[in-house]
Amino acid sequence: MTVFYYDHTFEGLLTAVFDAYSRKTFPDRLLKPGEPAPLFTDETHTVVTREDCAARVRTALQQKLPHEVCNMLMHVWLSELAGSDELLFRYIRKTFDRKQTVSLNFGDDDVLEVQKIARKVSHEALYLKQFLRFQKAADDVFFAPVRPRYNVLPLTVDHFADRFADQQWVIYDLRRKYGYYYDLHCPREVTFTLETDALLSGRLDEAMMAEDEKLFQDLWKGYFTALTIKERLNPRLQRQHMPVRFWQDLTEKQ
Repeated sequence: MTVFYYDHTFEGLLTAVFDAYSRKTFPDRLLKPGEPAPLFTDETHTVVTREDCAARVRTALQQKLPHEVCNMLMHVWLSELAGSDELLFRYIRKTFDRKQTVSLNFGDDDVLEVQKIARKVSHEALYLKQFLRFQKAADDVFFAPVRPRYNVLPLTVDHFADRFADQQWVIYDLRRKYGYYYDLHCPREVTFTLETDALLSGRLDEAMMAEDEKLFQDLWKGYFTALTIKERLNPRLQRQHMPVRFWQDLTEKQ
């Protein structure tokens, strides 16, 4: 058994692909540094992430695969599911080793699994666009906490930059402890070293809110209540289209 250790970044994974072809040795397992090697491991290799090598692999993939398939591979990476990196490695290797495009081989288990995971991640990104709610802070910056099942914030940030281009905002992933700040020009990744109550709970307290934020929240709740037709309530259908795990950050559900 051959084990490759890498830094668990996407560039590191692409560098691992480059190293495998350079060494003509392909890993059976991909592990993080410090993880114990499986029993009966014959060979280990530590991958040093190199941007130029990763770029060469990325360019080769873009030449071999349609754009939408390359997007699917990134969706699988952002799923953060256990074993997704090894799945991607196998898929990439099949892409390079076969003359015909692997993306059309629907009898291949890896092809089907990549499509299945990519579809789930895409749905999660759509949920985020639908259920994100901003809160206006006293400094006129809009704050939105999110807790997506998968790491879909990079897939949605351009949408919010286009949709809310005239206001400053921070969208923060409370689960992964990073977010994006939009300064009216472009979004950039940010992390907060100090975990305030807002970052822990996802709700701004009234002292941090803009003067009219509480009023707008009450108006939105009233609008939501006024539109509700009690005789047509269908909690099961509501949970199907609006998963309960998003409710804690929805203003109308507070």
